[in-house]
Amino acid sequence: MNYEQLAKKIVQRAVKRGAKQAEAYLEVGRQSSVRVREGQIEDLTEATSKGVGVRVFVKDRLGFAYTSDFTPAGLERVVDLAVQLAEAAAPSKLNGLPTAKDLGKRGDTGLLFDPKVANLPGDWKINAALEAERAGRAEDARVATFDSVSAGDFVSEVYLASSEGATGGYSGTYVYLVAVPVAAQDGQLQTGFWLDYKRFFDDLESPESIGRQAAKRAVRMLGAKSVKTCQVPVVFDPLVAANFVQNIAQAADGNAVYQRSSVLAEHVGKKLAGNHITLVDDGLLPRGLATAPFDGEGVPTRRTPILDKGVLSGFLYDAFTARKAKARTTGNASRGYSALPGIGTTNLYLEPGTQSPEEIIRKVPRGLYVTALLGHGADPVSGDMSCGANGLWIENGELTHPVQEVTVAGNLLQMLKDVDAVGSDLQFRGGSAGAPTVRFRQLTVSGA
Repeated sequence: MNYEQLAKKIVQRAVKRGAKQAEAYLEVGRQSSVRVREGQIEDLTEATSKGVGVRVFVKDRLGFAYTSDFTPAGLERVVDLAVQLAEAAAPSKLNGLPTAKDLGKRGDTGLLFDPKVANLPGDWKINAALEAERAGRAEDARVATFDSVSAGDFVSEVYLASSEGATGGYSGTYVYLVAVPVAAQDGQLQTGFWLDYKRFFDDLESPESIGRQAAKRAVRMLGAKSVKTCQVPVVFDPLVAANFVQNIAQAADGNAVYQRSSVLAEHVGKKLAGNHITLVDDGLLPRGLATAPFDGEGVPTRRTPILDKGVLSGFLYDAFTARKAKARTTGNASRGYSALPGIGTTNLYLEPGTQSPEEIIRKVPRGLYVTALLGHGADPVSGDMSCGANGLWIENGELTHPVQEVTVAGNLLQMLKDVDAVGSDLQFRGGSAGAPTVRFRQLTVSGA
């Protein structure tokens, strides 16, 4: 079936039925995954999905409906329902699709589809998960069991057409492997995890490496204890730093900024951090997990700096919020076929620095290296962050003993000012937000 043509036909029908503007967003996907435990297959799943969301505007009124029924009658029904809903909705002058001036020329995404992933045999996933589990057990005798080891792949296709001239489609692949071991010693249990998630099979870390790294992370937490409350330098490992980066992006959401419910609302154009801080949302990042030629409304994706050499240079917008805020959409409309677009990030990352993580830790006389944060992260309105944390204590530039049952607290604006080192080890683990190792001059660590 030619899905791009189908999307155009849906739009044509909606216009015939009285829609002033219409858009069809169509997704087709298949995924498979395996979960193993104690050398046995626990779960083997294969699923396919497809659906189309139809968005129409009638006299400044919005209607939206979706379906997974691709029969001619099913598609007629969904278009008619979207038009009926629009006719009953309240009007708003801000409603509407991105226009030709927003649609413009699309950038180069590079390859997004890997035939190796699309044709991965089912037994690769089983063998990879079993191998990761075996390697984790072989790494250290204190690995008692695994909560789970999973491997899987996705193939997805997206097609879009609109009455304003947006049209196009793309296919992408994804493959992942995740291991969650449990280490035991003297009655104490500690969980660790390690994972990798890539578009291309050859970029994926080996099952053996995933299993061993996960085991090391679990075992090194054995014997963890709290520390006395103190204010010390704190280092976030790349996984934890990626959470921090997402907290900033949440506060840079154009809608939150417009509603004055963001700690960043008043600070555009101001220098909030040192020159070594550049935070970017890049929908065109080569081989990025969220790389795509266009966003959920057909607007070309692009590279948008949020912080540029420490200066807050801008916010993320979809078409509706941009219109509200008298700004331009940044190509950050995010959606699935069953939902209206909202603002989301693409490949979000903190640009790496030049120091190795070892150098960054070596310069800490006394502090905490955080390897896991527990909780919701920072409040985007106030910027306050207070999270449970696990990690390793730093003494004279060396990692000494594991730490748990502590809370790390700070405020996003102060934390940005206090970043005094950025590592060279940028990583994207398990998602499209990435970061290197980051050190803060001082945070409050609350413990015993």
